[in-house]
Amino acid sequence: MALLARVADRLYWGARYVERAEDIARIIRAYHELVVDFPGDVMLRWEPLAAISGNVVAFEFSDDDYSGELAVLHFLIADRLNPASIASCVASSRENLRTTREVIPREAWQTINALSHYVATGASIGVRRQHRDRFLSRIVDDSRRLDGVIDSTMTRQNSYRMFRLGRVMERADMTTRVLGVRAAALLQIQASGIDAISDDAQWMGVLRSLSALQMYQRATRGPIIGSAVVRFLLFDHRFPRSVAGCLAEIRASTLRMPSHTTVLGTVESVDRALRRSRPAM
Repeated sequence: MALLARVADRLYWGARYVERAEDIARIIRAYHELVVDFPGDVMLRWEPLAAISGNVVAFEFSDDDYSGELAVLHFLIADRLNPASIASCVASSRENLRTTREVIPREAWQTINALSHYVATGASIGVRRQHRDRFLSRIVDDSRRLDGVIDSTMTRQNSYRMFRLGRVMERADMTTRVLGVRAAALLQIQASGIDAISDDAQWMGVLRSLSALQMYQRATRGPIIGSAVVRFLLFDHRFPRSVAGCLAEIRASTLRMPSHTTVLGTVESVDRALRRSRPAM
């Protein structure tokens, strides 16, 4: 069945925005756990998380916000002027999917609509520590529910493929962003002279932020070390959030789309670059 370009575009971006909101929620939750687990005499800064949005931001911290926690989390969760905040992403996803209700399951629309109302009223409260985990968990759970509804009830046509394409494109992008941000954070910690044991905690946080810890342990059967984590998240095609796994799904979806030659060529180019970057074992 033919799919209007307008509808395809909105399905793609509706999926990307809700995936971005989920991924940011995962990353904030994992970083919060890392901060809590660190020794009491060590203060981790929150600014590295702001790089997830791809913007360089100059924050002004209040006297009672030495680590930048509240300022950075307001930016990432509730700031509607930040197009990559959770509040902005969920609102943008709802607006895109609102105009495509004729091609997505009714329960999918109900899920994103309910999530949008929840975020609109609760984002500012979700910045606070006492409410943060419940707020972020709701983002992740509703995004998973939306994915489950789409996967289990939507006909495998081009509309479904465009939604999936948006999801996995954002996952691949976010996985590379997480690795880059955490690498920068590790350099910051190492420069401060903190014991190297913190490296393990940092890389465990990377895995947790991508819900990859258990699968990494099953795949490697070894300790959590940076080089192995990077190899797993970039090259293990069996893990659906790895860059290689996302590229495989992007290729499969693209091949079933009409006039896919140009897009497929770009995918193959990215795949070749990924293969060239693979380090020796």
